[in-house]
Parts: sequence; C-alpha cells; structure tokens
Amino acid sequence: MVVAPAQSMRVISWNLLHGQKIPPTAKQDWQAELAGAAKKVATQLQPDFIALQEVDYLQPRSDLTNQTQIIAKATQLKHWAYLPTLIGTPGEKWHRVEDLTKAIITEKTVVKNTQPSYGLALATNVPIKKLYVKKLGRSIVGMPLMIPKDDGKGARFIYVKDEPRVALIAELKNGVTIATTHLSFVPGVNIFQLNKLSLYLKKLPGRKLLTGDLNLPGNLPSKLSPFKSLLSQHTYPSWQPKIQFDYIMVPNSEFGAMVSPNFTAIKSINLKISDHIPIGVEIQI
Repeated sequence: MVVAPAQSMRVISWNLLHGQKIPPTAKQDWQAELAGAAKKVATQLQPDFIALQEVDYLQPRSDLTNQTQIIAKATQLKHWAYLPTLIGTPGEKWHRVEDLTKAIITEKTVVKNTQPSYGLALATNVPIKKLYVKKLGRSIVGMPLMIPKDDGKGARFIYVKDEPRVALIAELKNGVTIATTHLSFVPGVNIFQLNKLSLYLKKLPGRKLLTGDLNLPGNLPSKLSPFKSLLSQHTYPSWQPKIQFDYIMVPNSEFGAMVSPNFTAIKSINLKISDHIPIGVEIQI
C-alpha cells in the first residue's frame, strides 16, 4: 500500500476591527496600512488559510475598500470569499441580509451591489470545493462594550446593539472544512450559538476546524461545546493581551489525535491593526 506523504496547512484567524489602526490616528491610509499588515502576516505567519471577522466592504469609514480583496492580494491567497452579515454600518444604521448565500462575494464574482456592508471573510491558497453559511441568530439586547479612545489613550465604553451572527464555512479540496464566525458578546447567547454551529458542522464532510472570535474567555468554548481549542493564547486587547477571545478548534473526537507533531502553534505578532492579534496553527493533514 502506498501512503500519501503528510502535508501541512497553516491556518490563521484574525478579527480585523474593520482595519482600524491601534492606537487610532487623526488620518489613516486604510488601503495601504491594511495591505502592509497583511504582508507582515504573509511573511511572518505564512498562512495557507486566513479567517477574518469584522470585515468592511465599501464602507465610508474605511475609505470604501474591499478589505477581503486587499488582504487576499497582499498574502497571495488567490481564492477568497466575503459574506456580508449586515448591510449598512454596525453601531449605526443597518439591516440584515435576506439571502446570505446569494450575498457571498468571491474573486470570481461580478459585483453589482455597491452598498456598504460588514461581515466575515476567508482567503486561501487551497481551492474551495463548496461554501456554506449558517445563521446563528442574535441577542435581542445589547451591551456596553469597551473600545479604544479616538486619541489612542486608553479605552471607553459605548452601548452596542447586537447584530446577526452567522458562520461562513469553506469545504476545501484538500479534505479540510473550515468555519469562521464572530459570536455574540452577550453571555449565554454566544454559548448557544457555538453549540448550534458545532452541531451543524458535524453534518458536513471533511476534517473540521472551527475558527473565529467567539467572545468567550478562559477556554470556555472547550468546556461548553463538543469542540476543543488547539491553542491557549491571549489575543485581546492587542496592545496588552490578557484575554483569549479568538480560537482555532477541532471536534472532541479528533482532539486526542491532535498531538505534536500533528499541530504546532504559530507565534503571533501585533500588527498595529485591530484590537485583536491574529492566532494561528500549523496542522498536518
């Protein structure tokens, strides 16, 4: 019997905070600075797959850029997909996306809709076999959240209405299926959403990875879902990380087999973009 040689795959998850510089400055060259950060990701983290949350698309606040395309080009990941989770601007005026599947934009899409939106994205050098979306609902109540002050000195609290939460999932031609999501910041709601996504992923083909900003600290996702985190790493706030909100996870059934050298943590870096730092792992497939 001929055994195929093992292949490695480097997976990164990063909450962009719509490409906001940290600390914020009076003026920002949104395209150049996001591209510069993405090039650092390419050279220092060398991703084969990058999952993105809090991504802007044609937003006035981020200079009308297609942030997914910018990052894909800068990292030389030729396959990409962007899923708007809302039309409009979060924290301001917005409405939900009626048909999520039809709303997906990829490198092959001829875009006619120029409405500003915000959502999830991914980019990869592995051909994508199929894309899936999963609605996860939202909290009917919002919460006060801490954000950086405009002068970059410290933070402030604002009340934020929760937004629709969804997952974007890529079934790749190498046999790996990767989901990315940004769960609710409301305690309890995010746990429900995580388990809803976990059950959905069980039905899909391939070896599963669940990535994203889960808004759950202290490795709670491993304790409260049928998935286990591969990494223990503080990711928030980026200027002095003390909390892990960002995860890369595998099903419990696979976790026992995922021991070194089957996976290796990728040392992360502060890119000076976003209040999160990226998290990454290299897995053997």
